[in-house]
Amino acid sequence: MNDVRTATEADFDDWQRALAVGFTQSSALAREQLDARRRKFTPGRYLGAVDGGRWVATFRSFEQELTTVGGGVVPADAISGVTVSPTHRRRGLLSRMMAKDLAAARERGDVVATLLAAEYPIYGRFGFGPATWTSRWTVDVPRAGLDRRWSGPDDGGRIELLDGAEVRKLGPELFDRFRRAQPGAVSRDELWWEQFTGELRAHADYVEPTHALYRSASGEAQGLVSYRSDDTWTGRQPDQTARVVRLFGTTPAAERALWHHLCSIDWITKVDSGGRGPDDLLPCFLPDPRAARITEHADMLWVRILDVVRALEARGYDHEGALVLEIADEAGCAGGRYRLEVSPQGASCTATTASPDLTLGVQELASVWLGGRSALRLAALGRVREEREGAARQADALFRSPRLPWCPDDF
Repeated sequence: MNDVRTATEADFDDWQRALAVGFTQSSALAREQLDARRRKFTPGRYLGAVDGGRWVATFRSFEQELTTVGGGVVPADAISGVTVSPTHRRRGLLSRMMAKDLAAARERGDVVATLLAAEYPIYGRFGFGPATWTSRWTVDVPRAGLDRRWSGPDDGGRIELLDGAEVRKLGPELFDRFRRAQPGAVSRDELWWEQFTGELRAHADYVEPTHALYRSASGEAQGLVSYRSDDTWTGRQPDQTARVVRLFGTTPAAERALWHHLCSIDWITKVDSGGRGPDDLLPCFLPDPRAARITEHADMLWVRILDVVRALEARGYDHEGALVLEIADEAGCAGGRYRLEVSPQGASCTATTASPDLTLGVQELASVWLGGRSALRLAALGRVREEREGAARQADALFRSPRLPWCPDDF
């Protein structure tokens, strides 16, 4: 049995090579990439297992904020870099790394843990449930019906092209305004912006995107898009695709202007939206919404509730009501029976011995917590049990989010 242990800074290069192998990438990382990645190293947050002097499993976590419904934020234990070498499966390495990390997260006072699941079946057994979803659209630009000779917004706003240094200056504050209004969005630190703009080259294949900013008539920065385009020609005619890397706006006007900007660029015949929220406004901005075709829809952010009381009290509710929830948690982190009383003015969640209205697992609680999944639908699938008739429908009304949760970032 290989012991799970914390990696030190002296282990970092070997740990990174094991990570690359686990993700079926080349383990021959250049010194520049290793040095860039080392800046992310946080003592105590890198775990793994060693066999015969070689790292055979990796696991890291880092500090994160997650936005809840209504604009509240909770501290999260963000999990990434999880691998087990194919030679060391079925030895309990992932289970032990996960248990060690989640115990430390609870000790720190994190309300939830988050991750992106490379494979769907793995993380439910650790109490994680899919909490946000993502959709990707391909826009057929000639069909969209937009003015291809568009020279800018007609609302008094304007589009400005930025370089990486300008994005690092303006982007963080603009994104913070956006993410505090978007349930499911997560925080970005300074290193994120440095890596995104190429100041920090953690990957050898980095290609700098083009950045465009929308400013309102008053001059306020309200939206930012970063995109790359290919160089495809068909029959000596330009047939290029603009591929969105990131696009966000604090107002619908900003989003509309940025999409129109992309669809008006010479030679662009298609726009790949990148991952968007499942209720994104993009198709509705087009005179012909059918010009936007969904090419991908999948789960995105997975959440593991660590503190039920703080999680349920941290989000907003549009309606008044009360529910008694029986939460099952095999790991013992967050199980129990809780009375949730909510109103637009706030929420109270307390332990109780009263009879439950709904019984559900901690992973199902994670899925409905941000309003991304219906308790009534889960009840129909046998994953939530009504102990009182109508309780699932009531839960839907209480947990509903005005806008579906969306996490714009991978990590």
